[in-house]
Amino acid sequence: MIFFPVLIMIFSSGCAEIRKERNFDPVELVSPLMGTDSEFKLSNGNTYPAIALPWGMNFWTPQTRPMGNGWGYTYDDYKIMGIKQTHQPSPWINDYAAFSLMPVTGKLRIKEDDRASWFSHKAEVVKPYYYSVYLSDHDVTAEVTPTERAAMFRFTFPANDSSYILLDAFNKGSMVKILPGERKVIGYCRNNAGGVPENFHNYFVAIFDKEFSSMHTWNGDALNLNKTDAEGEHTGAVLGFKTTEGEVIHVRVASSFISTEQAELNLKRETEGKDFLTIMNAGKKIWNDQLKRIKVEGGTPDQQRTFYSCLYRMILFPRSFYEIDEKNDIVHYSPYNGKVLPGYMYTDNGFWDTFRSLFPFTTLMYPEVNSRIMEGLVNTYKESGWLPEWASPGHRDCMIGSNSAS
Repeated sequence: MIFFPVLIMIFSSGCAEIRKERNFDPVELVSPLMGTDSEFKLSNGNTYPAIALPWGMNFWTPQTRPMGNGWGYTYDDYKIMGIKQTHQPSPWINDYAAFSLMPVTGKLRIKEDDRASWFSHKAEVVKPYYYSVYLSDHDVTAEVTPTERAAMFRFTFPANDSSYILLDAFNKGSMVKILPGERKVIGYCRNNAGGVPENFHNYFVAIFDKEFSSMHTWNGDALNLNKTDAEGEHTGAVLGFKTTEGEVIHVRVASSFISTEQAELNLKRETEGKDFLTIMNAGKKIWNDQLKRIKVEGGTPDQQRTFYSCLYRMILFPRSFYEIDEKNDIVHYSPYNGKVLPGYMYTDNGFWDTFRSLFPFTTLMYPEVNSRIMEGLVNTYKESGWLPEWASPGHRDCMIGSNSAS
């Protein structure tokens, strides 16, 4: 009997530790804005807030600078012109396969500078698994939460007979087609900064949960009223709505480097039957599961936030560049020969520093992911005759040596 209180104390202490472990929430220590206070001439930070899952195929980010600018989001900027799908690994390598969504109210404006809205960091929430911003010029709150190859947007509108959501497919060759009966937009974008075959496309599909009250497209600077398709150098789609105060419109978006059909399959697999909060909570859990592999003790709260913010960056790249076909087989569009082939592919990595830092870390902490990345390196050699030295998405001629061999 004299041991009973001691057992109670040990049991209680153990339960407290279990509860503490369950409540450990490292993703909430991450700041995706860390490193975004940057300029080309200063070269400090050079990051953007990547709203994504670990090693995800597609990232999303608010866009404060025009398409094609490698410094796409800079902390001191005060206007947002869209929330874009991005694949950029660094500002110097630049982006590829980017397109964006942007809400607009009142007078219809399609050009980036015209539609851009003031925003404040005080009305911005930035998490790896969730982004929200209040766009004051349009009185709209825009939110996005990602999956690996898809995302769900949530736009909260004011009362307005002229509410719009713009899908900008960007320049360097694009196409959009509106399918009103399915509340859907399909299309492709081809923008890139090199390292792609001639047949390179990023096929996208967007499904809305509200009927369109009007539909337009644009090509270049010309708005095509009531026309539901456009193909050319720079195209986009305009979906019009009549909204009541506080009305929410959801958009499910996915893409594929293989085909429109594969984009539809990616969308169905990753978003169908799920609401915004379900996707957001699943994304949060995925981040916590990966970040919890390391638990730091001691240090200041700021130091712990810095640690997990850096760990977040370390498990974004190299990104997945493979998809799962209708037979549940792992396949990929090869950015080296333009064919759809079996097996894994990863990309967006420079190797010249990561071979001595990131990859030893990944070998130790994420061996199952690292083995897939290695299979992707073998596939790169099979498909091109070379190991990559800067992959984004294919070979980029910007680094000497044979760093990936290490």
